[in-house]
Amino acid sequence: MRELHTRLGKLFPLGELTEQRTNLAFVSVPQEHLRALLLHLRDREGFTHLVLLTAVDWLEEGQFQLTYLLADRKNARDIGLRVMIPRDGATMQSIHELWPTAATYQRELREMFGIDFPGSPRVEEDFILEGWRDIPPYRRDFDTLKFAVENYSQRPGRETHDPATHMKQQLYPGEN
Repeated sequence: MRELHTRLGKLFPLGELTEQRTNLAFVSVPQEHLRALLLHLRDREGFTHLVLLTAVDWLEEGQFQLTYLLADRKNARDIGLRVMIPRDGATMQSIHELWPTAATYQRELREMFGIDFPGSPRVEEDFILEGWRDIPPYRRDFDTLKFAVENYSQRPGRETHDPATHMKQQLYPGEN
């Protein structure tokens, strides 16, 4: 993968290569060079399969990290491209015309993180969270407890136990 990184580095501004194992590596790329790099990897390097597109919310840095994982099945190797985008008004160019399966990933990322992919098919439609009106639930500033208290009634008789104390009572009844 180092040879590939060196070759690509002559064509694109790339970050440092992080090798997870001999056939899996990750590299950062500026947002404006992603599309050209994806096309190059697909059309000239044999990375013909989009395995996944996912996101990480770096709340403190005010950014999302998008990771595009591509597979070269012939040579049994994978490369992940990491792209940082601003969290506020998060928008990324769609790649659905390069890999049609990207449209599904992009719909999920829009719904769960609030990242927009203008022009991606059906990206505006509800996907998983039908009727959801709160902030996207995979954002790190989404308050799960607050949402549950506001939206789900407490059932009578429901108790919460401290796990350590509860298990001690279950395992050693009669002891203080």
